[in-house]
Amino acid sequence: MNIHEYQAKELLKSYGAPVAQGVAIHSASEAEAAAKSLPGPLYVVKSQIHAGGRGKGKFRELGPDAKGGVRLARSVDEVVANVNEMLGNTLVTAQTGDAGKQVNRLYIEDGADIARELYLSLLVDRSSGKVAFVASTEGGMDIEAVAEETPEKILTLPIDPDAGVTDADADRLAAALALEGKTAEQAKNVFKLVYKAFVEKDMSLLEINPFIVMENGDVRVLDAKVSFDGNALFRHPDIVELRDLSEEDEKEIEASKWDLAYVALDGNIGCMVNGAGLAMATMDIIKLYGAEPANFLDVGGGASKEKVTAAFKIITADPSVKGILVNIFGGIMRCDVIAEGVIAAVRDVGLNVPLVVRLEGTRVAEGKKIIDESGLNVISADDLDDAAQKIVAAVGGK
Repeated sequence: MNIHEYQAKELLKSYGAPVAQGVAIHSASEAEAAAKSLPGPLYVVKSQIHAGGRGKGKFRELGPDAKGGVRLARSVDEVVANVNEMLGNTLVTAQTGDAGKQVNRLYIEDGADIARELYLSLLVDRSSGKVAFVASTEGGMDIEAVAEETPEKILTLPIDPDAGVTDADADRLAAALALEGKTAEQAKNVFKLVYKAFVEKDMSLLEINPFIVMENGDVRVLDAKVSFDGNALFRHPDIVELRDLSEEDEKEIEASKWDLAYVALDGNIGCMVNGAGLAMATMDIIKLYGAEPANFLDVGGGASKEKVTAAFKIITADPSVKGILVNIFGGIMRCDVIAEGVIAAVRDVGLNVPLVVRLEGTRVAEGKKIIDESGLNVISADDLDDAAQKIVAAVGGK
């Protein structure tokens, strides 16, 4: 689960992180009062969407010459003018794709005199099995570009979960960011408190880009991106309250109600599979035969008929889906349950696209019999390779 920048900053502020004063607004009528509540005279008006690259993004409605999704303003009137332009319009960035995202919230923040921009993040490092810091002197840039062009400027530092961030860890991070004196001491405190927040709140990513040094030597969290482990949200009702459903795909929202692992993609073949690894393999083989998957959907190992029916309805609700591949290897998941769920969904919503079903495993004979006797126009497949070729051919692929 993702949250907005202003929410991430409020969370980090509660742990003691240095952040600027700011006010989130939902309507243009709030802009003047919000700006007047800040020290000024420099303000920053920031689009609040769940995507990066906002500053370089463009508003579709305003044309290619308009300013981006993060703007400086040097008066209250300029803040108001920017808010009127930005709010309600569609911001297109490198991460949103061509569809863009409508800006429904803005964050008006007090400006800062920036001397240096640094990069700091925390993530789950699977190679070490620990939470790790990633630090670089090259703040304000995409860390992927830094990794490709100047990897020597990035430090990845796994943290011992028993010890937490030690003084030696903090010293090493400060050195990697070329910090000295009072600036280094402030930063070392930030390293410890953001790690504490990451662990206590079950985050999966905490990215501060940029983490700045101001002209007076103080450090500040200038931007913050936070994602949480969805499997741990039951422990954090306060975090769940921060969820912005308008930033999420409607199909993904519906899937979450049924505890389905679903991610919408850009292809035209809908996939319903049990098991994340098998789902990945199914998407790969669809691409191998020249088509693109429309989704990742894992119904899990013990899905009920009702859950399978819900999954099928979610797939068919996507207008880009031109064919459906059901690929089930029954272990805990019984093939007859899958068959019953698919048939129930088809009878409820209809079937207007080709459907290929590959079943194997527990009660596979019973599952195939249920489908064969259903009277549905279903294409059966013997194995995954056969299934992929048939669905790709059915939608007019290679």
